[in-house]
Amino acid sequence: MPKEYRTIQEIAGPLMLVRGVTDVAYDELGEIELANGEKRRCKVLEIDGGNALVQLFEASTGINLSDSKVRFTGRSMELGVSEDMLSRVFDGLGRPIDGGPEILPEKRVDVNGLPMNPAARNYPQEFIQTGISAIDGLNTLVRGQKLPIFSASGLPHAQLAAQIARQAKVLGSNEPFAVVFAAMGITFEESNFFVESFKETGAIDRTVLFINLANDPAVERIATPRMALTAAEYLAFEKNMHVLVILTDITNYADALREVSAARKEVPGRRGYPGYMYTDLASLYERAGRQRGKAGSITMIPILTMPEDDKTHPIPDLTGYITEGQIILSRELYRKNIAPPIDVLPSLSRLKDKGIGEGKTRADHANTMNQLFAAYARGKEAKELMVVLGEAALTDIDKLYAKFSDAFESEYVSQGYNNNRDIEETLNLGWKLLSILPRSELKRIKDEFLDEYYQD
Repeated sequence: MPKEYRTIQEIAGPLMLVRGVTDVAYDELGEIELANGEKRRCKVLEIDGGNALVQLFEASTGINLSDSKVRFTGRSMELGVSEDMLSRVFDGLGRPIDGGPEILPEKRVDVNGLPMNPAARNYPQEFIQTGISAIDGLNTLVRGQKLPIFSASGLPHAQLAAQIARQAKVLGSNEPFAVVFAAMGITFEESNFFVESFKETGAIDRTVLFINLANDPAVERIATPRMALTAAEYLAFEKNMHVLVILTDITNYADALREVSAARKEVPGRRGYPGYMYTDLASLYERAGRQRGKAGSITMIPILTMPEDDKTHPIPDLTGYITEGQIILSRELYRKNIAPPIDVLPSLSRLKDKGIGEGKTRADHANTMNQLFAAYARGKEAKELMVVLGEAALTDIDKLYAKFSDAFESEYVSQGYNNNRDIEETLNLGWKLLSILPRSELKRIKDEFLDEYYQD
């Protein structure tokens, strides 16, 4: 029977100090019982001799210092895992919120997980088709990769996240594929949008959702991605599934980290975020990947809104260090009604070369990708010149590039949120657009591919 303490000394916001405790460890869970029998949960943040600083998961209102008692459970936060989690919706602490029954767990796992040993990692190399041309054709996602989406407030990252979760699949294989979707600090409307979107298309059958709402406590927000990754590790490395983990919004997660850090009166780092935010984010992101000797894999797409559209803000900045590239959404394209508004030039997938080519997508993929990038960049330059000097100042070939640039944005990048393009369709569309330019301009493509695909 756990020992009970009636030594609550003080409460400050979500924090509570309990004196005279013995054998209590960092990160251990506890339970506070109020005088009226109501129970609230808490977690140990700090141990100093016989003093334990704990953080409450619920509000601290109504806790009477002298009449309340605290019990520590002797274990840290755990998630009960089972294959029955698929098609279910949980809150940020892993409790069902879809009206269905409790999960009967196969086992209980510590949510903090263990970082994957770098020597046990397999290199990411299989192509994952998201059905979105700007990602598949130009910034390809590879199984086992961490590819964040950098968005900004007001941009449709929620629609893009839902689209990727619905459409993503591994080509040419019948291997079991699942999506683990964790939403942190979102509104009830957004939560409803995700759940309904998955239900309508039937994608919910292969999805596990963890939803932490904006009015839920900050400490639960910090637990949410860990719950999701624990479920993903179980499905990937014990049930041999290929799992896509989508985390949205990392900015809300980092703000919760800052809130808890400020409550503990820690010395703040850049912009008030704790100095250990880099290590904390790495402890999440590095749980993705492929392991030697295991058939399953975890691919991760963290989504974050850049405060004030600033790429140098600590959250996108640190995320960029730990992950393999980024997909950037652009306000300018959004204003032009391009959906999804993916800005392909500053976007980058560092592993794209590993997932494309003969036997994975198509032999001409790398050549056409490079040519599309080059032609779009030159087309944008031509359009900027046109704004300054007028159309008459452009050469005939520059006018063609400007025309290509417009067609590329409106046909290739813009495809809507319900259009699922397979890789063949994306590559053929690329060739159709490149045919706007004369063959002599396509210097990055081998002649054999030009002979086969170029349309005069």
